[in-house]
Amino acid sequence: MTKTRLRYRSSLGDMALQLSDQQLESVHFGRAPSDLPPLHECDPALAKWFDRYFAGEAVRPGDLSLRLVGTAFQQSVWRELLTVPWGEVVTYGELAHRVGCGSARAVGQAVGRNPLGIVVPCHRVIGAKRALGGFSGGLRVKIALLEREGWRIDTMAGRLLGRRVEEPSTSVKGM
Repeated sequence: MTKTRLRYRSSLGDMALQLSDQQLESVHFGRAPSDLPPLHECDPALAKWFDRYFAGEAVRPGDLSLRLVGTAFQQSVWRELLTVPWGEVVTYGELAHRVGCGSARAVGQAVGRNPLGIVVPCHRVIGAKRALGGFSGGLRVKIALLEREGWRIDTMAGRLLGRRVEEPSTSVKGM
């Protein structure tokens, strides 16, 4: 198995990505050593997906080749997260119901171990009372991602307020 570590510069900071045999295996915010090769030079198609996401387009994770590494339960939670569309959110309890688990806490732990942040959209999971919860990239990044997808956030209270009026573009810009 060939593992490749790459760096992507997003508008929210550097990200370290790991590919295993050309499948995306992990994405981490703020942990990208400057000596990692740039993603744009090594995998232009994957770089284009991230470029489109950060440009505000409603890209789909299904367009990527992913390698989900985790327990069977974690993988079931992550696969269900892949069904949460751009601009939508789901609560930990709703996600637990979808995967047939009686524990929102267990689902929250699986969400917290998601190695593919943004791509497997764990930032779209919120608490029952619209509390933001956590995010491996930090709360600042989760807020920015949700705002990018059209949500208004009360940053002082750490709660989702509702949708903005405008909808994200689904067209491919500049292509």
